[in-house]
Amino acid sequence: MSTGTPRVLPADSGIDEAAAVLRAGGLVAFPTETVYGLGANALDARAAARIFEAKARPSFDPLISHLADAADLPALVGAVPPAVAALVERFWPGPLTLIVDRPAAIPPIVTSGLETMAVRVPDEPAARALIAAAGVPVAAPSANRFGQLSPTRAEHVVAGLGAAVDVVLDGGPTRCGIESTIVDARGERPVVLRLGALPVEALVEAIGPVDVRQGSSGQPVAPGTLAAHYAPRTPLRVGTAAERDGGRQGFLAFREAPADGDWAAVEVLSPDGDLTAAAARLFDALHRLDAAGVTGIVAEPVPDEGVGRAINDRLRRAAATWR
Repeated sequence: MSTGTPRVLPADSGIDEAAAVLRAGGLVAFPTETVYGLGANALDARAAARIFEAKARPSFDPLISHLADAADLPALVGAVPPAVAALVERFWPGPLTLIVDRPAAIPPIVTSGLETMAVRVPDEPAARALIAAAGVPVAAPSANRFGQLSPTRAEHVVAGLGAAVDVVLDGGPTRCGIESTIVDARGERPVVLRLGALPVEALVEAIGPVDVRQGSSGQPVAPGTLAAHYAPRTPLRVGTAAERDGGRQGFLAFREAPADGDWAAVEVLSPDGDLTAAAARLFDALHRLDAAGVTGIVAEPVPDEGVGRAINDRLRRAAATWR
């Protein structure tokens, strides 16, 4: 982790200064509706390289490029496949990342050498205003050290990356709380490469059947698809309150705290069982458990439907990091 503190600016008044930093090749962390992103000019290979350095991210894991408006996509990539265009029309701006062919303007470092590019338009006014003011596509993975918990607040970014970031735009807590859904719709049948804030059910309703591909342990075909990822520093396993194994254990509950009061720390995602609210609180709750001095975390799975599938996906990947 880089020591020191970056400049933290309000998201509603720091846009112009942050955009100037991006144009100059610097790094800006900014809020989206999903999580905070660590942004650099996607047309500048040296700026993109700074993202990999700041995050200690392996060069084989590609980045997502962000646009200010859906109309910017054909201007960047040329002709857009019909199925991709239909998803753009239905879900942008929003938590959907689409796979397209990499245009020549995007340097290979952004896509980790792949001939495809991940791209989206975020549904967060400050993010779109920043990208528009910078006047360039912005490559932006989550603003955290590689493999660790994604940041849903500006303070998570500051604590995790420190002065490795030039500027942090503070827009408060993010609305969705987990990353975007990634879809490759260039073929005959769309493929979900990463579960995320846009539920699979919403995709099926809009475009019909889709395939879902599980995470990879090898060369990722899209950002954030490694089988082990999104992990706290504290060892985590997925289970129930009945599986406490002694020591100072923390528990991540879906709807209610366990009757057993011997847990050192407990976080409840949604007392009323709202999966959208649970997703919004997921990483924030894990950050708090991680800071509570516990020796292990037991995470209760949520109903495996809607955005709950993405929550369980993140918990499984976090647990896989510690297996």
